[in-house]
Amino acid sequence: MENEYLPNIGISIGDINGIGPEVILKALHTGRINKICNPIIYGSGKHLSKYKHLVDMRDWQYVNIPHAKQANSKQVSLINCLKGEFFELNPGKIDPKAGQLAFESLKRAAEDLKKGEIDALVTAPLSKDNTQGPEFNFPGHTEYLAHVFEKKDVLMFMVSEQLKMGVVTGHIPLEEVKRKLSKEGIIRKTMMIIDSLKNDFWIQKPKVAILGLNPHAGENGLLGKEENEIINPAINEMKKKGNLVFGPFPTDGFFATNQWKQYDAVLAMYHDQGLTPFKMLAFETGVNFTVGLPGVRTSPDHGTAFDIAGKNIADPTSMLHAIYTAIDIAKTRKESIELDKRSLKHQKIDIDSLKKEKN
Repeated sequence: MENEYLPNIGISIGDINGIGPEVILKALHTGRINKICNPIIYGSGKHLSKYKHLVDMRDWQYVNIPHAKQANSKQVSLINCLKGEFFELNPGKIDPKAGQLAFESLKRAAEDLKKGEIDALVTAPLSKDNTQGPEFNFPGHTEYLAHVFEKKDVLMFMVSEQLKMGVVTGHIPLEEVKRKLSKEGIIRKTMMIIDSLKNDFWIQKPKVAILGLNPHAGENGLLGKEENEIINPAINEMKKKGNLVFGPFPTDGFFATNQWKQYDAVLAMYHDQGLTPFKMLAFETGVNFTVGLPGVRTSPDHGTAFDIAGKNIADPTSMLHAIYTAIDIAKTRKESIELDKRSLKHQKIDIDSLKKEKN
């Protein structure tokens, strides 16, 4: 359609020596993505041109643009983020220069997302250790973007058609999980999930399952007190307000008996408790979606995979799903804004009509 809304989708390059460039090229090379969005790569044109030869895509083309507003769907656009001189590709190897490029790419894309010049950001994987520096002292993308948008509370929400999984605590050591758990924190994260299911996925009455922390969900205090003292009170408080929240469930039985299929989303207490079953069920199609940011951010459900970088065997499926999810959510949010505007307009007309009748 001629007037169809095509969102600007930014894609940060990630670590150039990982599989990020490969899965980006494979996701974009057919041109199908261009029919539903304006794709913009934030990275290095020189490195991308080199990478094209590694994955047999010599004929694939892109156009350099200085600003995201100049992007269109006729071609893939690239914003150059390389600071300093070109450095050689070395797939599978750690290179501080590649880490710096990954950060510069993320920084520029995040700035454009904050300014509204792109409608969503898809982040290719970076090496957290290799990216650390004066401006990036964070466990990962999620925490950095929370800092950029000045948000104290964001949620790592893993989404797929099969399962949607949130976590109360993210990239922290296991020994810190107990200290970080609170009734208020569980309520905040659950409500963020519920709001996202309603607003981003249009699930009107979402059902959310809450996992326990301890084996057998604490066995009524025998194997841990957190369920009785923290998790149950949080669930009860949310239920009193009409939310469809259930649990706490023992993780092993919950997934072994397929109880998870009865719910729209699941909230885990810590990273591996949630991501282990999620990746078993949806490793190729899973997407990491950051809830709580004003802008849309997604990423593929895998890391840099240095062991297979440059070998032309990386699977782009998760990157494709990350792009599709970003497009869908960006369009859903725009549509919601338009519906709200129409609703306000009709309300104003109704109020004006009442005033005329009274007069």
